Amino acid sequence: MSAPLLVIGEALVDIVSSGPKTTRNGNGKPKATPGGSPANVAVGLARLGVPTELVTRFGTDPYGDQLGAHLFGNGVQLSPGSVEPGFRTSTATATLDAAGVASYQFDITWEPPALSLSRGCPAVHTGSIATVLEPGSSAIRDFLKTLEDQPVTVTLDPNARPTITPDPVSTWAAVRELAALSDLVKLSDEDCEFLRPGQSPESIAVELLSAPRTQCVVITRGGEGALGISREGRIDVTAPKIDVVDTVGAGDSFMAALIAGLASHDLLGATRLAGLTSQSLQSVVDYAVKAAAITCTRHGADPPTAAEHTATWGA
Repeated sequence: MSAPLLVIGEALVDIVSSGPKTTRNGNGKPKATPGGSPANVAVGLARLGVPTELVTRFGTDPYGDQLGAHLFGNGVQLSPGSVEPGFRTSTATATLDAAGVASYQFDITWEPPALSLSRGCPAVHTGSIATVLEPGSSAIRDFLKTLEDQPVTVTLDPNARPTITPDPVSTWAAVRELAALSDLVKLSDEDCEFLRPGQSPESIAVELLSAPRTQCVVITRGGEGALGISREGRIDVTAPKIDVVDTVGAGDSFMAALIAGLASHDLLGATRLAGLTSQSLQSVVDYAVKAAAITCTRHGADPPTAAEHTATWGA
């Protein structure tokens, strides 16, 4: 893969505030760690050996410096305009429950720099708050529309945040519009429950697959694993048994590994998932489930490297 894959969306700092499994600094204050779903995906991709460029927006304040060091240190390229002096870096306060599951409150502003596609870019990924918070969400939607005739694969992870968009009806309408511009859509079971209450994951997938461009829907189910539904059929992957530290960033690690797995099967770029079989989908989703499992065994959004994945689960 010569040109980097493009990820669009928020980069922010997670402030883990409380909970029995919270990691704290030596002074007892909540720990601030780099985060933001798209930024986590970009780091996850880079750690798995996929060249990645991130379009985002953060400042040169202490939180922004922390983000920049984290992204550059993990090999993520930043698009021009992503770092803006005077801009206040966004934050998310994460609270962990007894099981290590995080809930979030956000202090975020989202307006990306100009969006463009580099020559040879194999895929574009976006999702989370960036796709629902104006004015940036309109910019993303308009940009994805320009890719309809381009030789690039588009992936979407809505990563619903009810504290940002409390109305599931309008949020689902926005998700449907973006999903129709995407080749692959990833949802969690929690996304499904919020966006389409009372609907089964299978019926939600069928609804999304009714769009001509959408070829595959993957739905994660926490400790139960994940399912993938494509035009060829359905596959199920069971999650390995692990000791969970927390779930922060697990879905983002899954998404990054899902894209990396598609890249390893030569399914990105102009093919737009053409040639995706049930066998290859099973392999890709299994790889992603195991990446997410590794992240759940350690604190925070800490996706595995390719070497760690292989060392833990084998080639």
